[in-house]
Amino acid sequence: MWPLQTILFSSYLGHCLAYDEAIMAQQDRIQQEDLSVLSKEYAQDDTIYQQKIKDLHKKYSYIRKTRPDGNCFYRAFGFSHLESLLDDSKELQRFKAVAAKSKLDLVNQGFTEFTIEDFHNTFMDLIELSEKQQSLGELLDSFNDQSVSDYVVVYLRLLTSGYLQREHAFFQHFIEGGRSVKEFCQQEVEPMSKESDHIHIIALAQALNVSILVEYMDRGEGGTVNHHVFPEGSEPRIFLLYRPGHYDILYK
Repeated sequence: MWPLQTILFSSYLGHCLAYDEAIMAQQDRIQQEDLSVLSKEYAQDDTIYQQKIKDLHKKYSYIRKTRPDGNCFYRAFGFSHLESLLDDSKELQRFKAVAAKSKLDLVNQGFTEFTIEDFHNTFMDLIELSEKQQSLGELLDSFNDQSVSDYVVVYLRLLTSGYLQREHAFFQHFIEGGRSVKEFCQQEVEPMSKESDHIHIIALAQALNVSILVEYMDRGEGGTVNHHVFPEGSEPRIFLLYRPGHYDILYK
């Protein structure tokens, strides 16, 4: 499996790189990342995190890392689910139908069709490429193309915002600071680089009917990693690792 290093290879893979440096960067891009790479990111005497990494090893073997730019949840979700569709034609057809209808749902809510159309088209193009049995490498290349990857992130943010606003009566109880759900979406959901929390994950999982399991690795005591499934009680298709402020993709 290859690490998802989304948009990590932008300007520094330009003409300014020497040939041998470009080759080294390419090798970094496609190398397999065993979950054990996590243990090297923390001091060996950091017993809390080292114990939790061992706990993760009981369930997962590999990790794909995403760029820590505030958009990591959406990028990780988008890549992970599209990757799973390469081997699941039934889910692909269901997901394609939901995604195709989603633009009209947003327009009916008041989103301007002209402003969301290009983002939706890019999203549908990737789904249709999966339908044509594109390879994992092609999907990875798409997500390392900033113009494509960012458009997918924007559309997933719009879907999250749309669902939150449709279900505003429920989500209003979770909004702090006296803001309305619409204000929260305008300030914390739709803008790029805004980090995601439970409320964003709940909304996107419900909007696309895709189950997500998040493993939470923090400094809490106990030596084990707690997880949560969105929506509760569902069978997860996507497995993400959350460390404070960042999401990566996990593989069994």
